[in-house]
Amino acid sequence: MTVLSERLAADGPEDPAADRWPLAQRLDARLGDPTDGSGPLSYATAAREDTGEEFPAGACAALDRLGVQHFYVPAQYGGALTGLPQLLEIVRTLARRDLTTAIGHGKTFLGAVCIWVAEDRAGAARLAELVRAGEPVSLGLTERTHGSDLMAGEVVADRTARGYRITGEKWLINNATRGRLVCLLARTRAEGGPRGFSLLLVDKNELPAGTYRTLPKVRTLGIRGADISGIAFDGAPVGRECLVGREGEGPETVLKSLQITRSLCTALSLGAADHGLRLAYGFAAGRELYGRRLLDLPMARRTLAESYADLLATEALSTVAARSIHTLPGELSVTSAVAKYLVPTVVDDLVARLRGVLGARSFLADHYAHGRFQKLERDHRIVGIFDGNTMVNLYALTAQFRTLARNHPRDWTGSVERTATFSLGHPLPELRPERLSLLVRRGSTLMGSLPASAEALAAAAGRDPSLTRAARLALRLVGAAAELHARMGAARLVPGGAPVESFDLARGYSVCFAAACALGLWRHNGFLSPGAPESGAPGSATRGAAAPGAGTRQCWLEGVLDRLLSRLEEAVPGCTGPLPRSRSTREAEEEAREPLYERLLAGMAGQYEAGELFSLLPCRIAEGPPC
Repeated sequence: MTVLSERLAADGPEDPAADRWPLAQRLDARLGDPTDGSGPLSYATAAREDTGEEFPAGACAALDRLGVQHFYVPAQYGGALTGLPQLLEIVRTLARRDLTTAIGHGKTFLGAVCIWVAEDRAGAARLAELVRAGEPVSLGLTERTHGSDLMAGEVVADRTARGYRITGEKWLINNATRGRLVCLLARTRAEGGPRGFSLLLVDKNELPAGTYRTLPKVRTLGIRGADISGIAFDGAPVGRECLVGREGEGPETVLKSLQITRSLCTALSLGAADHGLRLAYGFAAGRELYGRRLLDLPMARRTLAESYADLLATEALSTVAARSIHTLPGELSVTSAVAKYLVPTVVDDLVARLRGVLGARSFLADHYAHGRFQKLERDHRIVGIFDGNTMVNLYALTAQFRTLARNHPRDWTGSVERTATFSLGHPLPELRPERLSLLVRRGSTLMGSLPASAEALAAAAGRDPSLTRAARLALRLVGAAAELHARMGAARLVPGGAPVESFDLARGYSVCFAAACALGLWRHNGFLSPGAPESGAPGSATRGAAAPGAGTRQCWLEGVLDRLLSRLEEAVPGCTGPLPRSRSTREAEEEAREPLYERLLAGMAGQYEAGELFSLLPCRIAEGPPC
């Protein structure tokens, strides 16, 4: 089968003045106009399948024919995946059309990633062949009575002369019924414990009849058509070659693998945010209310513009997180937890605010745009739950407070890893799974870049007054980050976990982390701002990169920092300055915001009218400009 990358290359060389998401753009074009109801990946088809709770089999088959599944296999094993940002592009493109399809098809990577991380070459070679052939893979972790507590799992793999005999049940497993292969976490020592569980790659086609059964599909509020089911084993025999890595390494391999998938789950949220914002903007532009367009009402305009800034903030964080899988794998325990907590949370809030713009149309299934908004709102709620829910990720941050606080601030000037992470034109090193770590050891390079990036922005503001307010916002975030780290260092664990206030600190830390990512992208990519100090520097992304719309390019950073600062004040009140603020201060801040969000709205409108993705980087979408 010809893989997607080869097919896209046949389309001709990319225009260096047009695109920075070439894989996403060409995949979207290959999938066809989603407003054409006849296609398997059209909006109408997704709505119909959702109503009938049908698995998107036609969409997944179309993706298999294009060879999308080849990107779930690293190039070293014969696949097309050369960098994890590729998956961010692909999954975002699919999620923009239909989250059910993106999750149902993309879950094969989740099922296979433990084998890639374990670097089990014999098992990886066989698995790679099956994945490329289109065989779905699932990951069997959770059980009915234990949820996220993997160390309480009761599925047992007893050793035999030839391998293992598996008994027990896994539940709420995506693709458990449709998938041929299951990467299974099972107890291999009676006493359990961190070294008492192992991973087994089970091929259902090789199990004797009667030794396993799939469990009924579980009905869900969102992603109704997805195969959310389970699998039960009754003395199912598997060979020793099914062991992934070494016995007892299962939990460590799973936790390291989830760092990768959590960093990439943000693509689902980015796709949902673009879809929802596009629906809301189109509705507001065409709807008349009180004798004028809804889009002309101040509240609607502000809501749309702020939502656009939120989307750009999550895109910046997601992009940096995906690149850091290659450049800073030893810090992914922090980066992935931040990304998996913050991006779905922001997008949930964004969708809720857009519901107010759409009004009754946000709830109706048949009277506006095939009911796409109410479907995406239901579908997106799952993103914050799987691969570690919000509380799991915040707790993962609290467990590393002392190390993070001890190493902040730190001078990361000249860091090769930092430059490679932020500079979009810089080639990424190969993924080194052995460098993944369960806990960060030296603090966060990305968070450590915040003070220097803020200083660079302040210097640029001296040359370009349009950057003055952004520079002030950045310096406030630097001060808040310093206070947060001091409080993190003083926080102490209590019996049973972390105190409640530690979770607020973790929320605040995540916001400052996102600001560091946005500032890092501005600083290391000249096309994102004419005032960036490293514009045109060797390795910068100015080669073959196009600037976003002029309005967005001039103000995106200010809008992102303004929104992040507001979120930080909600998470940790008072950390950005004394409260309450005077009326004159609040009025001055609002006076500065009004022209900012008008410029952002103009930039968003330009991308909408041009038929482009809502993004920092240009990318044409298949439906093109609105009719």
